[in-house]
Amino acid sequence: MKALAIDLPGHGSDPGPQTDLHGDADRVRATLDRIEGPVVLLGHSYGGAVITEAGAHPAVAHLVYLCALVLDEGESCASAAAAEAETAQIVHDGRPNLNAGIIADENGAGSLDPAVAAACFYNDCDAETVEWALARLGPQPLITLQQNPAAVAWRDRPSTYVVCANDMGIHPDLQRILARRCTDSVEWYSDHSPFLSQPDRLADTLRDLVLASVRSS
Repeated sequence: MKALAIDLPGHGSDPGPQTDLHGDADRVRATLDRIEGPVVLLGHSYGGAVITEAGAHPAVAHLVYLCALVLDEGESCASAAAAEAETAQIVHDGRPNLNAGIIADENGAGSLDPAVAAACFYNDCDAETVEWALARLGPQPLITLQQNPAAVAWRDRPSTYVVCANDMGIHPDLQRILARRCTDSVEWYSDHSPFLSQPDRLADTLRDLVLASVRSS
C-alpha cells in the first residue's frame, strides 16, 4: 500500500507556474496515468473541487472528501450548495471570518493573513505545528474559486465525506450538506487540518478504504 501527496502546480515543491482548477485537475490526472489502480483519491478543502473533476479517471476506485468542496455540475467553490446553505440558515456568529483574511495581489492570486489562517485552519494544532504549517502556505489563484468542474466524478464513483465538526474554515453545517452528495460520511471533532491534528485517525480511515477497494476490485 503506497501513499502519494501530489503538489499542484505552483504549490509545495512545484516551481509553477500556477494554473486554474482545470490545470490542477490535469496534474492529478497525469499522476494517475502513472499509477495502477485501484486508487483512493483524497481531496482536502479546495482539493475537493480538483478530485471532483480529476476523479473520473479510470484508476480511481473511491473518492474521499476531507472537509472539502463537493461540486456539482455548474457549481464553483464560491457557489457550492448555495441554495441549500441559504435554506439551512447557517450561522457564522462568533467564528473567524476567513474571507476577511484574504489578501489579493496584482496577479489575481490571494494569500491569507497568517493570524486568520491559524484561527481558521489549525485551531486544534499545537503552536509548533501551526508555525510549521503557516510557513508553507502560499498564494492561490482566485480564478480557481470561480470555475466549474469539467466532470463530476462523485456521481458514478463511491465516495466518503469526512465532516470536521470543529472546522473554522468551512462551516461544519455546509460540510454536512455537501456530505449528502457522497455515498457515505463520517464526522470527527476536528479542525480544518486533521492530517496535522489527528494524523493517525486519518491514516487508519484511508487504510481501511484502500483495503476495501482492493477487495472489491
